Amino acid sequence: MSNSQPAFHIGPVAVENPLILAPMEDVTNLPFRLLAKRIGQPGLMFTEFVSAMAIHYGAVKTLRKMRIHPDERPLGIQIFGGDPVVMAETARVAEEMGADIVDINMGCWVPKVCKTGSGAALLKDPDTAEKIVASVVKAVRVPVTVKVRAGWDYSLFAAPDLARRFQDAGAQMLTLHARFAKQGFEGEADWRLISAMREAVQVPLIGNGDVKTPEDALRMLRETGCDGVMVGRAAISNPWVLGRIHAALTGSPEPSLPGIGERIRIVLEHLRMMVAVEADAESYEAALESPKHADAELRACRALRGQIPLYIKGEVGASQVRDRLTRCSTIAEYQAILDDFAVSLPR
Repeated sequence: MSNSQPAFHIGPVAVENPLILAPMEDVTNLPFRLLAKRIGQPGLMFTEFVSAMAIHYGAVKTLRKMRIHPDERPLGIQIFGGDPVVMAETARVAEEMGADIVDINMGCWVPKVCKTGSGAALLKDPDTAEKIVASVVKAVRVPVTVKVRAGWDYSLFAAPDLARRFQDAGAQMLTLHARFAKQGFEGEADWRLISAMREAVQVPLIGNGDVKTPEDALRMLRETGCDGVMVGRAAISNPWVLGRIHAALTGSPEPSLPGIGERIRIVLEHLRMMVAVEADAESYEAALESPKHADAELRACRALRGQIPLYIKGEVGASQVRDRLTRCSTIAEYQAILDDFAVSLPR
């Protein structure tokens, strides 16, 4: 699929290829998105989800999740909340921050989110869910999209009816994670649910759930008729899988798999980029000159403790160094452990 022929449009926003990077809390931070865009070339990406209530109360840490770099466009800022007025207010902030798209999260099943009436809990309250979509659409000029689960539990496949209501309220794209909220990530995603939702709406539909390989992505498009394929957990600390899926979806040559040296190089780049973000600096070099550098490095290293070990997952002996990596507080510590690990690998 060439740049002159987008895969689809979300209102005026052209999506150049059907590979979509899912919004993932504590994963799709700005540095990871930039790496994913360069290595995997997704046609569209999303931020970590942003709490509307936190933005309403001026939480600086949450506001920082909404920062956008020109190289990652088009980008959607995903927001969650249960109050139509507060959601509209946050959508306006997202637009002011430069979002190309405002995405509404109605798929998160985590109890601390659902107990506030947000995320997938809205699947049990379709009237409020529709009011939120309508309120957000009215508040902003950029396209509004919605990500949902199939329903709250197996007793009701709610997605098609909700999708029609959201479409009528002005949503310009929908994403379906083909599991019910009560499943979490258990069991297999049922792609037949995506096919059924495809028949319910005319706006672009993105399929999500259990896409781990290029073959999975091609099969989802073929079997469901969806317009795009969203990849989530398979891409955590593995932007190279995005590159392979992108190649399959666009007919491009498949990129080679990275060796341990390339993985470590990207780990260190991710860390340095995160330090720059934490120091509010344009680059890592600028961050080194900042009086905030030491605190920024500590925050960056702590923020990525869960992500960094996954870059070497599957390598011989990776589990033995995982605990050490989750205790690192400086880039130098990470590098020393990873360099020793690379030397220990069988040739």
